[in-house]
Amino acid sequence: MAATLWRHARHLATALYCGAAAVPAVAAATAVHPILLHAARLIELNTGRVISPAEVLVEGERISAVGPSVPHPAGTEVLDLGDRTLMPGLIDAHVHLFLHPGEEDLQTVEESVPERTLRAALAAKADLMAGFTAERDMGTEGAGSADTAIRNAIDRGWIEGPRLRISGNAIDILGGHEDAVRFNPAEHILSNATYANSVEELIAVIRQQHKEGSDFVKIYETGRDEMRDGVLYSPYQYTAAQLKAAVDEAARLGTGVGVHAMGEPGTLYAAQAGVASIDHATQLSEETMRIMKEKHIPAVPTFAVLEYFAQHAATPEQAQRESALLEYKVREFKKQIASGISFAVGSDVGPFPHGTQARELELMVKYGLTPLAALQADLINGARLLGWAGQIGELKPGYYADIIATAGNPLDNIAALEQVSFVMKGGVIELRSEFEHGP
Repeated sequence: MAATLWRHARHLATALYCGAAAVPAVAAATAVHPILLHAARLIELNTGRVISPAEVLVEGERISAVGPSVPHPAGTEVLDLGDRTLMPGLIDAHVHLFLHPGEEDLQTVEESVPERTLRAALAAKADLMAGFTAERDMGTEGAGSADTAIRNAIDRGWIEGPRLRISGNAIDILGGHEDAVRFNPAEHILSNATYANSVEELIAVIRQQHKEGSDFVKIYETGRDEMRDGVLYSPYQYTAAQLKAAVDEAARLGTGVGVHAMGEPGTLYAAQAGVASIDHATQLSEETMRIMKEKHIPAVPTFAVLEYFAQHAATPEQAQRESALLEYKVREFKKQIASGISFAVGSDVGPFPHGTQARELELMVKYGLTPLAALQADLINGARLLGWAGQIGELKPGYYADIIATAGNPLDNIAALEQVSFVMKGGVIELRSEFEHGP
């Protein structure tokens, strides 16, 4: 009897662990009958074509039909969403569920890991209700592998939140970007990241984090950054060879490396190493962009957090510094668009309120992308970056039923993404504003 129970326990543990590598199944009860969503229009992301009127048939956790009119099987529940636009659930490729607005260094010191985990659960729900059905959490900022618990709780249906890719603690050098350099050394305040000062240490940390449930690796490659005479100064932390060793180890484990890299030469080293994404990517040389195009490495600009910092600075001097950095970033972004590199959408939400990060897409359009290009960066490139291409990010038969509805048409006004009135994840309705029920 004991041996039988042990075998069952091992099988369950193996299923839960292996499930982290695939699109997680939605543990909450999906509808036992088909659901048909009817709306004024639907955006076909790969072409930009608008289907009007539009219907999506959902059976279980997947989409079974899409078009102006689709079959209505017996027993189908029809939801008429009216003058709304149907779209795939949004993707945020750079979030921090374990952060909230306020002094980042202090919250990671003053708040316990259990408290921060509870806050992370609330943040995950806020993001989902804003229409973000998949996210990449870019480091717990000192909470270790607590994000494993958040991801698993969502997958098991214990709490509400997006599909998650998680990194655990980010990786940093001694005295690096997230080290506690401004505190009294005698207090021995811990870093908000995990130290790795050599290739051997990088590999050891990656293996430990993988053991604890990480889906990918997050590395700080630059910092601390500052503007000098109108130009970004961005010290690098790891050489290209060190980053390549991390990329190779991640590949051995079947995953990739996302890097925080603001500027040169760190962004160049990251591209040379073949990372999965260069996040922030404020300063990219011509050579860096050439390699990024060659290796299909997207930039993740994170405008929204910079705008928030500029608007909520503690002093006029700080506001001026943040505004100068944002203005510089906008100029460089226009060069990046012209170069033809690809983008994914990540807001860096956490330092600003969760659930408000649709602002990132608005800013990417404001600074040069078309609405369609921004949506394709978010949904098609985002799904690819998170390792879920062909499963999320588009409304197609066989894809997971991660669906949102917005007032208005985001192709006409990208700000419509701030008015999400319906959210479905894996066939489960998470948010449902008032609308009529059809026959």
